[in-house]
Amino acid sequence: MSAVSLGYYPGCSGLGTSLEYDASTRAVCGALGITLQDIPDWTCCGSTPAHTVDHVLSSALAARNFAQAETAGIEDVITPCPSCLKNLRNALEHMEDDLFRARVEALTERPLTRPHTVKSVLQVLVEDIGLDAIKAKVTRPLTGMKVVPYYGCLMTRPASTMRFDSPEYPMSMDNLLAALGAEVLPFPLKVECCGASFGIPKKEAVTRLSGKLLDLAAELGAHAVVVACPLCQMNLDLRQGQINAANNTTHALPVPYFTQLVGYALGVPEKELGFDKLIMPLAPAFTAMQEACAKAAQGAEKKPAAGKTEATAGGAA
Repeated sequence: MSAVSLGYYPGCSGLGTSLEYDASTRAVCGALGITLQDIPDWTCCGSTPAHTVDHVLSSALAARNFAQAETAGIEDVITPCPSCLKNLRNALEHMEDDLFRARVEALTERPLTRPHTVKSVLQVLVEDIGLDAIKAKVTRPLTGMKVVPYYGCLMTRPASTMRFDSPEYPMSMDNLLAALGAEVLPFPLKVECCGASFGIPKKEAVTRLSGKLLDLAAELGAHAVVVACPLCQMNLDLRQGQINAANNTTHALPVPYFTQLVGYALGVPEKELGFDKLIMPLAPAFTAMQEACAKAAQGAEKKPAAGKTEATAGGAA
């Protein structure tokens, strides 16, 4: 696997509410030979609110980061956050229109002179590094851990913008987790909304929608709900107590980022993966994994040797 060098846009949440996503992303990329070059003096891309106010302003906020990337000689950028990815890609798409581009550059006073690409960390791992290469580096397989992958609304949608995986039933994270050795459970709600940013203005929406996700994950017997979005992670993890109170449930499901599990499987020290930042501890998922492995090992010991019937095995005993 050859070394890869990419520009890195952590996004605002990466330095705040999703520190563990940023830390585990950097650790995983390092373990896989991906050199990340932070965009110098990057700024907020506008996230959810900006485009609801002014599409030109929203694109200008995103485009400034590409201009900053140019000063460092960076063309190809990755980001862990689906919301940031959508805004950055939207800006590049909108600026294909010369009139729109002129209005954006009038705000930034920084014309873009190079072509730029931006991908999610998930897309880079699956498409550019490859599942076989990642599987070959696994030193601590997740054998025995049952997980459901939750992509959220934006990782693969809208399809015309994201151009990655299926918009309605993606499998990239499923396949990645399977390559780590986990048992990936079919999760039909994998792209259903968790309530997004309505946690404050309409808490009922989040407790209802996120509650439905946790209900199904628990019903399927999942040990963890694996996510790729800081906002989804916050709703399912930080607000899990609120969800339980509102819905009269008792969920205690850990909600790690996929990068945290990739890092663990690759042998990255746990202190670099931010497990302690999760509200719902991940330890029970690892305990369940170890118990499943021990049970499987006991079953294998009791199984008669190949080629022997129960009678001959019993007679030999």
